[in-house]
Amino acid sequence: MVAIAYTVAFEGVEARLVEVQASVSPGLPSFGIVGLPDKAVSEARERVRAAFAALSIAMPSRRVTVNLSPADMPKEGSHFDLPIALAVLAALQILPAEELEGVVSLGELSLDGRLVSVAGALPAAMAAVEDDRALICPRACGAEAAWVAAVTVLAPATLRQVVDHLTGRAPLQPARAGEVAAPDRLADLADVRGQERACRALEIAAAGGHHLLMTGPPGSGKSMLAARLPGIMPALTPAEALETSMIHSLAGVLADGGISRAPPFREPHHTASMAAIVGGGRAARPGEISLAHNGVLFLDELPEFSRPVLETLRQPIETGEVVVARANAHVRYPCRFLLVAAANPCRCGHLADPARACSRAPSCGADYMSRISGPLMDRFDLRIEVPAVSLADLEAPATAEPSASVAARVAAARAVQSDRFADHPTMRVNADASGNMLEQIARPDDEGRELIHRAADRLGLTARGYHRVLRTARTIADLDGSDSVQTRHLAEAISFRLPFVVGG
Repeated sequence: MVAIAYTVAFEGVEARLVEVQASVSPGLPSFGIVGLPDKAVSEARERVRAAFAALSIAMPSRRVTVNLSPADMPKEGSHFDLPIALAVLAALQILPAEELEGVVSLGELSLDGRLVSVAGALPAAMAAVEDDRALICPRACGAEAAWVAAVTVLAPATLRQVVDHLTGRAPLQPARAGEVAAPDRLADLADVRGQERACRALEIAAAGGHHLLMTGPPGSGKSMLAARLPGIMPALTPAEALETSMIHSLAGVLADGGISRAPPFREPHHTASMAAIVGGGRAARPGEISLAHNGVLFLDELPEFSRPVLETLRQPIETGEVVVARANAHVRYPCRFLLVAAANPCRCGHLADPARACSRAPSCGADYMSRISGPLMDRFDLRIEVPAVSLADLEAPATAEPSASVAARVAAARAVQSDRFADHPTMRVNADASGNMLEQIARPDDEGRELIHRAADRLGLTARGYHRVLRTARTIADLDGSDSVQTRHLAEAISFRLPFVVGG
């Protein structure tokens, strides 16, 4: 007899339906799994045997074959344990085969029959909706999967509970969605002393989604400023929160099934590998740039990152997605993030201080910053120098605006952009605006055009740099409540594109 259960295999953030076909036939006792299983899937047979023993179910002295269809698609992960067990139980006529027709299942089995949490419950629930089936997943994953309200999610704790439900002895109640995670107490801009220009750059970056590079000596507050950026960014929309949470679900970093409306803030160390930043590894998992989707990616000590890693960021910054290529698959992940980077002016960090700089100054600064290639540098809309804060500034009363006040202006500017790009789904903020769109929304007047032409000649602006100045000016105008881009908006935008002066 052949019985069929259903589960999913993951390709990026998409979950593809997989048939788990189980056959019990005459022959020497064996238990084989075919259909391109990886090591974790191949080992499922031992976990299934032990879980059956815990339920006092003996494997038959016959040939048991499990086929994962489509057979040419790689199957990875321990979540195939539960559907394999259910298909075998149906083939043994312990479970009614027709009950498996309407469910998608996933979960890892422990040796005593408990169901262990697995990654990817949220994308699996989306796939179950598309195929008009219910979802069975471990109890620890139920709150996460139940955020997809259109699907019935059953979250048993053990294999026995699954069997009792499918045989009608003890039906399970649908799982409830987890709570919307309360945002952590975010660092406030009111704590900042001095650094008014840096605070202004943070506001513009948050309002228009503009990439920001900060340089300055150690201790000037670059990391402190970056940590305050999420506190002025708008909350994610429900669609953005679900999209981001699907990526986090695949990576197994959703906490207690809760979905957060706060933009993610990722800050990988500069020793992180290519696979950690961009995505990849054995199972082509999402990297930091995808985990930062709809949020902030903060790269501290930017020149210390390996050159190949930095250069790989260039295409995702432009396209908003990354393709992780493997010999047998190309996995696509979304990665629309706001890139914030910080760098010392040189290796020792004291290039501008003659008393503390090394003997190679100022050439050491040029050598150090040259680790950031011109094409990558060109992708930063905002470049600012963060000077050291004097003791007098630290002892002075706080004068910076609180994050709540800045966040209100940012939210108002984002609302204007939301209306502006309502008919353009590929554009969400001004930083996404195409060249043709900029001709409509950021056309400078004659005085402004003359200013930007002079700046282009002096600064050697590329076509990309020219468009990025216009995008930034449009955001400054939105923060100013202006319908048109005026000369003062262009002047401020250009001031953030000035090259760094090596040596202070």
